[in-house]
Amino acid sequence: MQKYSIFSLARNALSGHKNWTRAWKSPPLRDRYEVIIIGAGGHGLATAYYLAKEHGITDVAVLDRGWLGGGNIARNTVTIRSNYLRDESIPFYVKSVSLFEGLTKELNFNMMHSKRTMIDVVHNYPKMRELRRRQLTMDIYNSTYDNISTEEVRRRVPALTGGGPGSRLPVIGGMVHTDAGVNRHDAVAWGYARAADSHGVEMHEQTPVLSLIRGSDGAISGVQTSRGVVHAKKVVVAVSGHTTTLTETAGLRLPLRTMNLTAFVSEPVKPLVDVIVNCPDLGFYFSQSDKGEMVIGGAPDSGQSFRRDIKQHVFEDTVGAMLELFPSFKKLKLLRQWGGHLDITHDASPIMDETDVPGLFVTAGWWGGYKAIPAGGLTLAHHVATGRPHPLMEKFTVKRFKNLDFIMETGTTTAR
Repeated sequence: MQKYSIFSLARNALSGHKNWTRAWKSPPLRDRYEVIIIGAGGHGLATAYYLAKEHGITDVAVLDRGWLGGGNIARNTVTIRSNYLRDESIPFYVKSVSLFEGLTKELNFNMMHSKRTMIDVVHNYPKMRELRRRQLTMDIYNSTYDNISTEEVRRRVPALTGGGPGSRLPVIGGMVHTDAGVNRHDAVAWGYARAADSHGVEMHEQTPVLSLIRGSDGAISGVQTSRGVVHAKKVVVAVSGHTTTLTETAGLRLPLRTMNLTAFVSEPVKPLVDVIVNCPDLGFYFSQSDKGEMVIGGAPDSGQSFRRDIKQHVFEDTVGAMLELFPSFKKLKLLRQWGGHLDITHDASPIMDETDVPGLFVTAGWWGGYKAIPAGGLTLAHHVATGRPHPLMEKFTVKRFKNLDFIMETGTTTAR
C-alpha cells in the first residue's frame, strides 16, 4: 500500500500526479472464497479490513450492487457519539468513538476527524430527567455527558436566539457530550477499502447479489450474483435497509422493518456553529461542515419505506421546528436533500449474529449506523473468524427476540 504523506504528495506533484497507485484493485471475480461480504459500505468494508488485519483471513470478496461507498455511508450526517442509555450499548459506542479518533493514523488516510462536542437542547422536564438518567449510566463507562444551564447552552450556541421564556418551546437547559465529533464519510469508506485491499481482500463493485444459496445440509453455500454463482462457507450480509430483501431468499425472516431517514444540506455560509446541535424534543439535529454547509438531520418516515428521497411534510416539519429556535436560518437556501433507508429492530438496538442458517452472518438494525462502523467491523470480524460473539456485542443476538429479551435503547432517534 502506497504511503500517503506530505513527501509523497510533493514527489507526485513533480509528475503531475500521474504515478499514484490505485487505491484498490479490480480483480476478476472468482467462483469461490472463504468469506463473502455483501455490501461495500462502512460496516462491510470495516469487517473485511479487521478480518484481514486482526485474524489473517484474506480470502475475502466484498460485493456491492453499486459503487464502493455509494450506499448509506454516503447518505448520512456523519455524527459520531457515545451518549447512549443501556449498559449493553455504551461500551460499544465508547469503543467505536475511540477507534474513529485513531482511524486517520491507522489507515493512513485523512478522515478529517473533528471532535466537535454535541449539545442536546432540552425543552421539557421529562426529557431532562431521561437525559440525566443517561448521564449517570454513562459515567460508569467514562463517557462524557454533563448537564448545563440554559445560559450555558446559549453561550455555546450563539445562533440559538429562539426558545425564550415566552415562546411555545422554551429552552430549559441542555446536556453536553464532549466526545462527539464528525468526519468525512467517503474517506472512511475509501480508507477501509484501501487498507483491506492491501491485505489481499477483493472489491467487486457493480456486482449485485440476487439471492443467497443454501446447501443440502441447510447451511449457507454461496450467493447468486448477476455475474454467476460464487461459493463461500461464510457469508456476511451488511446491506442496511435491504437486509430482509436478501435474507428472505434463504427462507430467513428477521425482526426488522425498513424506514427512510431524512437529511438535507444548506448553502455554505461563514462559520456560525462549531458544535453538533441536537434537539431531541423537536426531532432535528445539525452541524456545520468544513465547507460551511449546515448538515441537517430530520425525522424518519412514519411508516415502512424504501424511499431514497424525502417526503415534503417531513421536510417542512423539520424546517419549521428548526426555525423556531434558529430564526436567522430562514435566510439559508437549500442546496440538496436526500433520504437513507435503514432497517430497525423492535427495540431500536442492532442485531449482530450468526443466524439460524449456519454460516450466514448479519449486521443490521443500526439506527444511525455510521457512528458504529469501526467497532461494528471489529466485533463482527471477531465473530466470523472465531465463531463466538465479541464481548462488546454478545447481547445483541437475534435470539433475544425469541424470549422478548429486548434492549430498549432510548439513545437512538426512535425513542423520542
